[in-house]
Amino acid sequence: MTYIVKDECIKCKLTDCVEVCPVDCFYEGENMLVINPDECIDCGVCEPECPIGAIVPDTTDIENKDKWLLLNKKFSAIWPNINKKKDPMPEHKKYEKIKNKLKKHFSEKPFK
Repeated sequence: MTYIVKDECIKCKLTDCVEVCPVDCFYEGENMLVINPDECIDCGVCEPECPIGAIVPDTTDIENKDKWLLLNKKFSAIWPNINKKKDPMPEHKKYEKIKNKLKKHFSEKPFK
């Protein structure tokens, strides 16, 4: 089992989860975080820290679970590691309640 970051994180990128991760398995894109499934130790401390529910165990029955698992795996291999809490994206409140952000708002670019 591992944890995955899903759609809710896009354009919000709240980093409360990063601060509590004991193995630093979060990686940062331009507008989203992902978890490296090979580094995650399944401790679960990140899940309750996410104020918008963007983190779930990969055993949770969610739509497109395999797609999210692959996205987390792919981008954790190319984006830079993040291990400290940062300010959220300036417009995060505007995007918190928007559904299905992957097609319109996801960026493959790493954080700079």
